[in-house]
Amino acid sequence: MELPLVVGVDGSEPSLHAVDWAVDEAARRGLPLRLVHASLWERYEGSRPSLDTDTSADEAIIQRIAASCAERARRCNPEVKVSSDVLPEDAVSALLRAAHASFALVTGSRGRGEIAGLLLGSVSLTVAARAVCPVIVVRGGERNRQGSFGRVVVGVGDPTQGSAAVRYAFDEAEARGCALHAVRAWCHAAHKETDHPLVADHTAGAHEERASALLTDALRDAVRDHPQVDAHRHVVEGPAHKVLLEASADADLVVVGSLRRHAHFGRQLGRVAHVLLHHAECPVAVVPQRGPNRAQED
Repeated sequence: MELPLVVGVDGSEPSLHAVDWAVDEAARRGLPLRLVHASLWERYEGSRPSLDTDTSADEAIIQRIAASCAERARRCNPEVKVSSDVLPEDAVSALLRAAHASFALVTGSRGRGEIAGLLLGSVSLTVAARAVCPVIVVRGGERNRQGSFGRVVVGVGDPTQGSAAVRYAFDEAEARGCALHAVRAWCHAAHKETDHPLVADHTAGAHEERASALLTDALRDAVRDHPQVDAHRHVVEGPAHKVLLEASADADLVVVGSLRRHAHFGRQLGRVAHVLLHHAECPVAVVPQRGPNRAQED
């Protein structure tokens, strides 16, 4: 039985964008689509005083949100199998629980209860930081969301921190039939900087060569397993979060890894993923990776 692609919905415009994106993704991957609307109404409904306002109106609104999102998904692509659930818990708990039986989670950039000026909603941020499956936050311009650029970008970090993000990106490029751009950023080490041009050039060249070798190592297995994917290697000088932000402008999806450390609780989101989730110009996929029990270095 195939795991479903799960979408958190609340009727907001960002969550509707997430539904539209997820329908296309489910069709590409041949997956069922499950829409989840989390509401605490059912938990508290029984304890409301009898003189309170009629709770049937609240229930009707909740059910209508779930039903309208499901109908929207079916209209987008009748071939995709769609189901919907209203769960009596907060959105973060519901989605993190659903992650254990999901191919991936999809959310909008923010929800109905978020302040309009926020760059990213707290639900999306927390779920991306803690989920055990990939989380896609649907953001950016319409052309990026609709896959108009034919380009998936993956940020390649330290190969010792896992290859899950690279594998996910290659799978995504294959499913879309588009190009895969693998990006490895490099910077001068601060303590090795020098004013002498010859020494500076030599140092820069060494850093670039090392980054290129690490990128080759990180991609080797995925390139072998996906020979039909048009893979491009990019070694770019600069901070990783800035390099990937620039790449997001003409990308359909940016994929990054998020190191999950054993015996470590709470948010586990590095700087690169955090910045992309707030500022990227296209949808962002955060893929959990297992690594040694140490802090992630972005």
